[in-house]
Amino acid sequence: MKRAVSVSLGSSSRNKHVVVNFKGQEISLERIGTDGDVAAAQRLFAELDGQVDVLSVGGVDLHLYLDDRKYPLYAALKLVKDVHKTPVVDGSGLKHTLERRVFELAAPQLGGIPHFRTAFVPMAVDRVGLAQAVVAVADEVIFGDFMFGLGLPIALKGPRALRRALRLMLPLVSHFPMRLIFYGSSGAEHEPRFLRYWQNAELIAGDFLFMRKYMPEDLRGKTVVTNTTTAENVELLRTRGVKLLITTTPRYEGRSFGTNMMEAALTAYAGWGRVLTHAELNALIDELELRPTVEWLNP
Repeated sequence: MKRAVSVSLGSSSRNKHVVVNFKGQEISLERIGTDGDVAAAQRLFAELDGQVDVLSVGGVDLHLYLDDRKYPLYAALKLVKDVHKTPVVDGSGLKHTLERRVFELAAPQLGGIPHFRTAFVPMAVDRVGLAQAVVAVADEVIFGDFMFGLGLPIALKGPRALRRALRLMLPLVSHFPMRLIFYGSSGAEHEPRFLRYWQNAELIAGDFLFMRKYMPEDLRGKTVVTNTTTAENVELLRTRGVKLLITTTPRYEGRSFGTNMMEAALTAYAGWGRVLTHAELNALIDELELRPTVEWLNP
């Protein structure tokens, strides 16, 4: 059996181990959280190097992307500095393939590709593919990267404003310390901010733990596109009135894994001992019929 392990800076309370079957091939998927302990994560990566088929980084990205440019996150790269044998992924491949195609892939379950008047993406810098997907289905999109990333009350209206902002931000973000690129081990802290942008949006899209920290209590009638949700997380969104929940990755035993874990699963399935290209990932998404999870919470 092939083994893919995600070592995450996130909470150990979200750990999960499942075995998935991809066309008769069983793959063990294991998520290990280190509760924000960077040194513990570094040790785990070093210990698992050469012992598993694929390693993935959870909680942070190794690189950020804009158009054809790649920006390293130097603090995050230190996590895997002692990995020399096992391929390492961070989910960015699926963020630019699976998440970019989320509405296309979910269309059969939704009765077609949906359309929204207004959308809000609290943080797009690490999910440019999802941001592109949202732009394609919404008349007006607000991006909150300056608001939540830098604490500045500046809403970025539309993709051109976002691109200009990222061109300015990313060279600086590359050198951010870990405390600025990893925003918490559990997401349990609740600090609602910039409420009118959440409330005005029909569609809200982004990382779940990030949204959980900043979203308002009332999300009645909203469609939420997110990732990495447990059964408890789904119930939280239900109680807040969310109408439709789309998780970009499939759900296994009540849990949707992050893109980093699912990219590790596909990499292990391919068995080529290297990181996969976007074209290869898209081909595997279609071959294995990976689809988003669609749940009507308050129809």
